[in-house]
Amino acid sequence: MSQLRIGILQQKKTADIIENMKAIEENVTDLARRGAELIILSELHNSLYFCQVEDVNNFDLAETIPGPSTDFFGELARRLGVVMVISLFEKRAAGLYHNTAVVIEKDGTIAGKYRKMHIPDDPAYYEKFYFTPGDLGFHPIQTSVGKLGVLVCWDQWYPEAARLMALQGADLLIYPTAIGYETSDTPEEQQRQRTAWTTVQRGHAVANGLPVVTVNRVGFEPDPSGQTKGIQFWGSSFVAGPQGELFYQASDDDEESLVLDIDLGHSEQVRRWWPFLRDRRIDEYGDITKRFID
Repeated sequence: MSQLRIGILQQKKTADIIENMKAIEENVTDLARRGAELIILSELHNSLYFCQVEDVNNFDLAETIPGPSTDFFGELARRLGVVMVISLFEKRAAGLYHNTAVVIEKDGTIAGKYRKMHIPDDPAYYEKFYFTPGDLGFHPIQTSVGKLGVLVCWDQWYPEAARLMALQGADLLIYPTAIGYETSDTPEEQQRQRTAWTTVQRGHAVANGLPVVTVNRVGFEPDPSGQTKGIQFWGSSFVAGPQGELFYQASDDDEESLVLDIDLGHSEQVRRWWPFLRDRRIDEYGDITKRFID
């Protein structure tokens, strides 16, 4: 298929998981009613962003895959006839947890999953405490609406991840995200960070000739420890075309529910104009696997 109608859901979150999931269900139902075929949620959408603190009790939020959330969203996808990209705190085994995106097919089955590969560790983003780096590699997931190059949040800064998805035939790049301002930063620094975030992902679109869809959460979430002033998630979810053109960018402070058409076939034409894959010097890239070249 060439034309794909995508639904993105930029939401605020509360401490009530049931309330969050109910809100997702209502909004996904509305997006499907408006014609969305592929619906994408933000990172770790069932709960508040718990990684602001290192607390072993937060591991109780994790669940197996398959499990309660894949059952819930699988039934929702089946009932509405849509493909969904969801994001979960995965319990793989005792003491082994991942930040995992799951793709649900229209019939409610699991089409595939991706475990976040790049794990940050910064003030208010203590993800290394919770998540083991992914071990499934960078592989697009085949669905009835196309081959989805699903990555997660911090992965969006790495061109290698996007390239490997493109080299395996991804039709588009998708980034469920939870990123925002640390409120003690100056307004100027905050804007530099948000602009860099958008720019680097639009660069992945250009370099690979693929659309990019990024869905972020929005709203303020306090730091339970009181060590920081909390995170103001900057929203700004966006859809960019294969030349980096912005089709849409959401508000930086409000919830949004959007349906947008993307012409997946246009990527073929863009790659004919700009044949970056043809001109890659793959014979000279061996050092890319080194940590640093002294």
